[in-house]
Amino acid sequence: MQGVQGANNGLSKVNSGAVKKTENGSGGGEEYDFDFDPSAPPPFKIADIRAAIPKHCWVKNPWRSMSYVFRDIIVVVALASLAIYLDNWAFWPIYWVAQGTMFWAFFVLGHDCGHGSFSDSALLNSVVGHVLHSFILVPYHGWRISHRTHHQNHGNVEKDESWVPLPEKMYNSLDSSTKFLRFKIPFPLFAYPIYLWWRSPGKTGSHFNPYSDLFHPSEKNEVTVSTLCWSLMAAILFISSTIIGLPQLLKVYGVPYLIFVAWLDLVTYLHHHGHEEKLPWYRGKEWTYLRGGLTTVDRDYGVINNIHHDIGTHVIHHLFPQMPHYHLVEATKAAKPILGKYYREPKRSGLFPFHLFGNLSRSMREDHYVSNEGDVVYYQTDPRLYGFPEPTKNK
Repeated sequence: MQGVQGANNGLSKVNSGAVKKTENGSGGGEEYDFDFDPSAPPPFKIADIRAAIPKHCWVKNPWRSMSYVFRDIIVVVALASLAIYLDNWAFWPIYWVAQGTMFWAFFVLGHDCGHGSFSDSALLNSVVGHVLHSFILVPYHGWRISHRTHHQNHGNVEKDESWVPLPEKMYNSLDSSTKFLRFKIPFPLFAYPIYLWWRSPGKTGSHFNPYSDLFHPSEKNEVTVSTLCWSLMAAILFISSTIIGLPQLLKVYGVPYLIFVAWLDLVTYLHHHGHEEKLPWYRGKEWTYLRGGLTTVDRDYGVINNIHHDIGTHVIHHLFPQMPHYHLVEATKAAKPILGKYYREPKRSGLFPFHLFGNLSRSMREDHYVSNEGDVVYYQTDPRLYGFPEPTKNK
């Protein structure tokens, strides 16, 4: 495994199967030949990864961060102005996709504010985060706090927050309509607003309710402020509909909002699902912050990488969420020799990431629930959901 050769004496325990030492024909080097087990504890620590990343990658430049905000705002205003000016049905579909993608870019910058990777100023992070997230109907603090829980417990079946695997018992308790909506494309791509109001199956609380069990009592005021900002934006949209008419509002804002939601659900799902090989989820003592983070998957989005601020560079982001997005690519390159096979090189995209729909479709067909027991578990498939034949059991 490139990059972790010689990393402590525990290397032989990393994988199932024997470790075989062979001579490297290129001269002088050595390599290991073994079957890789992604659930095994890695032979490196998170401090080793941190040490490999250049120091400047940790520096947050508020002026550079704000430049991305201004860039995105200019594009959003220009697109809306052009669409309204042309008011042509040949252009509206182009506008919807482009503007929905820019709404998603807004979300990513607000997401950086929530992590504190936007700047070292809590005030600047809060102001920019509220402006960007409220515009796309996301309660900034409500989402920020639940997303923090996701990062603190990534890969943990019992404590993770978003797109968490359902234990088999809970899965079997769902009615057929819930299963249909959860696992049949395109419905999962529009789940985010529902998640904000009611969370996922098996979880209770609302991102808008300051008294929800999502939040600590000390966070009540922050959540209240964010809910009020969300309500203000909702009121602005309602008033706008009375001025320009509901059909025009739906064309200018409503359809792009749906495209944004689809982007959000697609990207966040594929960062934790749909890899070519099954990846583990953990419970109890087997879970650690590092092992959970290493089950995250990087994705290549082609030309969209720059537009949505390299959020596809997700492994390093999950391990070090305080790192600014504009350093993630460089940091990932520096960390790859340490991560070795625990880093899964993303499949290269064409101009647009159409290949990811294959990953999404396969995962929706196969990744339905995990075992009720066990500290290291993998997704299992309900063949009845898609009408597949039941596997034959040996007598």
